Amino acid sequence: MKLGMVGLGRMGSGMTERLRQGGHEVMTYDPQVESTASSLEELASQLESPRVVWMMIPAGKITEDTTRELLGILESGDVLVDGGNSNFHDSQRRNGEAAERGVEFLDVGVSGGIWGLKEGFCLMAGGPDRAVGLLQPALETLAPPGGWAHVGPSGAGHFVKMVHNGIEYGLMQAYAEGFDLMRASEFDLDFEQISGIWRYGSVVRSWLVELLHDALAKHGGGLEDISDYVEDSGEGRWTVEEAVNAAVPLPVITAALYARFASRQDESYAAKINAILRAEFGGHPVTKKQ
Repeated sequence: MKLGMVGLGRMGSGMTERLRQGGHEVMTYDPQVESTASSLEELASQLESPRVVWMMIPAGKITEDTTRELLGILESGDVLVDGGNSNFHDSQRRNGEAAERGVEFLDVGVSGGIWGLKEGFCLMAGGPDRAVGLLQPALETLAPPGGWAHVGPSGAGHFVKMVHNGIEYGLMQAYAEGFDLMRASEFDLDFEQISGIWRYGSVVRSWLVELLHDALAKHGGGLEDISDYVEDSGEGRWTVEEAVNAAVPLPVITAALYARFASRQDESYAAKINAILRAEFGGHPVTKKQ
């Protein structure tokens, strides 16, 4: 099939290449790199009706502005796909705005990162059946066998991807804590070796363990060149917010999110409060700064 790709960053470039390798014709627009089009209007002109335009750009203002511009260009029967990590509430709203113009909107959660070109991308599609049907040839090329699904109506794709990323937070934190405990033990352990054997036969084996092994081989077990600052990209927060709204307990995912917040503190004011309270009620010593 023929489609347009907006955004040629780490994900968009890999998806574009995988689609082209699969025999699809992909027209592109990204003002930062060489593209087939120099504007969104030119991109649309390079496609045939019903046109399919897939956005792989950061969530937030850039997606909002690009969506609005494309909705002013696309026509009834065309399909607009958001493959970024947008909030599912925004996707539901954008679906309504697109429907008013006769454009069908799909929210497609994409997982696979920089390895997606080689291994394939896991795709979680939300939106109208007809639009998913038009996009199906591309979805089948992008995903490994069994790696994509039409998970529900508008918003469902980004909702499932949000939960997926929340789970990812919890898994990563569990591995991090386990290796931290091993580092504090009395044993002189080889973490590259341990992560290596955990890739085979272990009940905790996963792609994350494989990536951890590769990273430890690259940086060394002490990780002296790595800062302990851990960023979050939003989906973990949204997952916890939705859990609060639904009164669903997510203790592991919530703790993993808070651990990322804690990693960014040069000093913990909360810990200082704990220290002075222990001194006040129990006479425990307070460690002063040197």
